[in-house]
Amino acid sequence: MSTIVDFNQVSLAGLESSPVAQALAGLRANEARYFMNKYQHEFTVTPASESQATLDYVNRILKEERGIEFAAKPLETSRFQVENIQWAYVFYEDGLEVNVLYTVDDPKKRAVGFKLSVGMEVPKELEGKFKFARQNSRLAGTIRGSFFVIKGEY
Repeated sequence: MSTIVDFNQVSLAGLESSPVAQALAGLRANEARYFMNKYQHEFTVTPASESQATLDYVNRILKEERGIEFAAKPLETSRFQVENIQWAYVFYEDGLEVNVLYTVDDPKKRAVGFKLSVGMEVPKELEGKFKFARQNSRLAGTIRGSFFVIKGEY
């Protein structure tokens, strides 16, 4: 069952098992605020146990593009389209967020992003492969993020 993420009242619902649940909830709320402000789109999440198709899609891109397979448990996903961009999100128990930005009509604007919650270490699967920039967020604290451009068709 999908749930709309409220960025005014940050909730831990669905993320309670994470050792950085509060920071991950702030990161999720930060995404919700972004989509509401930029696209007037309500950001919804679905338990990972109910969204295998989204997990398969994100996992396929990660594996085929960079050989990445995360050991962390996925907790929630989100998948939707706004304007000409298809988005997919996976929020992991260790505090990692993976997002896929896939423009329908422009193969040059497709990427996978990684965001790390405050308090988590860089996952072993990403160590030494990516440099992380820092961004401050009122909801999520200091977010560390990186990305890579998608070359294939998905």
